[in-house]
Amino acid sequence: MILRPALLPALGVFAVAARHQNFAHAADELHLTASAVSHHVRRLESLLGTVLFQRHARGVRLTAEGRQLADAAAAALSDINAVAGNLHPQADVVPLRITTLRSLSYCWLVPRLTRFTRLHPRMRIELQTSSELVRFDENGPELGIRYGLGQWPGLAAHHLMDDELCPVASPALPGVSALREPAQIATLPLVSDMSPQGWRDWFRAAGVRGLDLTAQHIFSDSTDAMRAAVYGIGAVLARKHIAQPYLQRYELVRLPGPALKARYAYYIVHAGHRPLSPTAVAFMDWLKREAQDERTPVPALPDELLNRPHDRTSHDWTSHDRTSHDRTSHDQRS
Repeated sequence: MILRPALLPALGVFAVAARHQNFAHAADELHLTASAVSHHVRRLESLLGTVLFQRHARGVRLTAEGRQLADAAAAALSDINAVAGNLHPQADVVPLRITTLRSLSYCWLVPRLTRFTRLHPRMRIELQTSSELVRFDENGPELGIRYGLGQWPGLAAHHLMDDELCPVASPALPGVSALREPAQIATLPLVSDMSPQGWRDWFRAAGVRGLDLTAQHIFSDSTDAMRAAVYGIGAVLARKHIAQPYLQRYELVRLPGPALKARYAYYIVHAGHRPLSPTAVAFMDWLKREAQDERTPVPALPDELLNRPHDRTSHDWTSHDRTSHDRTSHDQRS
């Protein structure tokens, strides 16, 4: 069946309605009435001879057939939008939409973005943070950074960096300075997030068994768990890339014990059915270069304002020797 040109407006309205799965919201975006949106959708359903939306008292929901058409329409409109954008290569602003986890954005990506914007002053970043997998449609992000096994339906995944887990805590947490062995960490209050690997996995890797780890402070977000540790609520099992800026600022210190390789890794993801824009390719290449540098950039504040020397010693993630902690503490606080 070939769609008549007169029905292309109905297909465009359907694509917006499918993205919102709400006729009223689609009407607001399109500057139409909800009844006009409904009319366009019913016209398309009549031509195709199939139901695209299930109507119920609380609103509408895509049928299986509607989802298939929505995906195809979104891909087609995205391709048209990309071509239209490239018709003016000398435009002053080149946008790039990115989605990632809040924890990685806060601790790893945002501190590095100045480097990218200096290299590409015409590009404008739109950064969305979410733990949910968003749809990479024409109005969604072009690139994402996700933490997982590297397999997401419909997405192409490029390995960015591995990670590892180690215990950290505030240097002001009572009992931290006396720690010498991994088993002693269990005497501290423990903080957990919703990561697939937790304290039990780490203590097992450290050769410590038979511990009662039921009484833990639990946070659903890794950033909140890290901040809880900074404020002395307890020790947290941290991912290296998330903990690095806290270690550099001596808000947290590394505790005794091994580094546990994380089951998950960070991946750059994008829609597998369409090519990336030159902007997205440039950003992806830049991300891969940044992943080779474990040091997190610090804000460019005057040294005299912070009352510190120009050369500062970094905290070595792989070192858990207490002498190293003391030396790092002295260097960063002097």
